[in-house]
Amino acid sequence: CILSLSPIFHYFYLVYVIISVFCLASAMSLYNCLAALIGEIPFGQCRIACCNKNIEVRLIFLAVFCIAAAVVWAVFRNEDRWAWILQDILGVAFCLNFIKTLKMPNFKSCVILLGLLLLYDVFFVFITPFITKNGASIMVEVAAGPFGNSEKLPVVIRVPRLEYSASTLCDMPFSLLGFGDIIVPGLLVAYCRRFDVQTSSSSVYYISCTIAYAIGMVLTFIVLALMKMGQPALLYLVPCTLITSSLVAWRRKEMKKFWKGSSYQVGWMP
Repeated sequence: CILSLSPIFHYFYLVYVIISVFCLASAMSLYNCLAALIGEIPFGQCRIACCNKNIEVRLIFLAVFCIAAAVVWAVFRNEDRWAWILQDILGVAFCLNFIKTLKMPNFKSCVILLGLLLLYDVFFVFITPFITKNGASIMVEVAAGPFGNSEKLPVVIRVPRLEYSASTLCDMPFSLLGFGDIIVPGLLVAYCRRFDVQTSSSSVYYISCTIAYAIGMVLTFIVLALMKMGQPALLYLVPCTLITSSLVAWRRKEMKKFWKGSSYQVGWMP
């Protein structure tokens, strides 16, 4: 009995560690995302001295707001009626800040990273049901909360399904989109944006890759609705973005430069 309960205890402690890390990281990410917008507002520019530094008042209020948002989510995270909206906002901020921080040096690195994570995603969604005792996908099980635990890992974006029936009046059904499904293709989109800037190509790579990502996402939800089972989103997102970027580079006769990358300033943010 003790051995059979040990995975539950391990998950119980793990989920609260991840929740704590998510609250801290998402609050910092939300601050970084909103600070750029706050800088455009011509109000609250007065400064106060704190720890031998002059800090703008508006940035202090912004920091308090971001921390409060993370704390409110942590307290009411199991409130299904509205807490998912706050989790999605914090999750999107986390993904954007991660993409801004981690930069891919060239298209070759993007192909290797996206290809390996595509295989990883497909394995844990489609292959693991043949390995596990209950025939469940490990990826879906972790995202939904294993062992029947009400606590779920905050590593997904929850998208409401447009389904209306007697069974959904009290419990809104959701589709789950993992952070990796945003971050991994997003690294390629960010690289395309930087390559556009370096080659003065009028954002053709960035726009094409963004449209390809949107098409891949729509295709993911269409297949999800038709098959009624969890889908590895990278199975559709990776081919769409990689093939589109390759075709644009080939059409513009810039494949060699696009593959090897071009030098750019490390301090530049997309």
